[in-house]
Amino acid sequence: MPIPNPEPGLVISYAYLWHHEHRAGLEEGQKDRPSVIVLAVEREADGATLVTVLPITHTAPRDPVIAVEIPMPVKRHLGLDDDPSWIIIAEGNEFLWPGYDLRTLPHSDRYDYGFLPPRFFNQVLDAFADWYRTGRRHLTPRE
Repeated sequence: MPIPNPEPGLVISYAYLWHHEHRAGLEEGQKDRPSVIVLAVEREADGATLVTVLPITHTAPRDPVIAVEIPMPVKRHLGLDDDPSWIIIAEGNEFLWPGYDLRTLPHSDRYDYGFLPPRFFNQVLDAFADWYRTGRRHLTPRE
């Protein structure tokens, strides 16, 4: 299956590098995980697309303000498991698309799970924008 276009709301399989792992000197994510594209901006200089993704995790956040819980119907729509999951809005990874860390889904040749429904994606995007404006975000650049 071809690599999809990087569009906001698309949930991809990605080797996400947590900010604390980056601070510890790691350069590779320890686990492939679903991650949602929140920004995809084409650079004028070279036409490359800079993408920002937010991680999806089963680990409940210590502070509920840093995450948006994914409703079960959305998880089922994406083909994710039935365990509770959250999109962490307090940190993200930035990389040039498609990058080295885009992965195929387990037992598949696809790179994506599909799109978040628009209303839910807008909720995630609003939460990310609000958090971003606080200046407390951590965007880890990936090479």
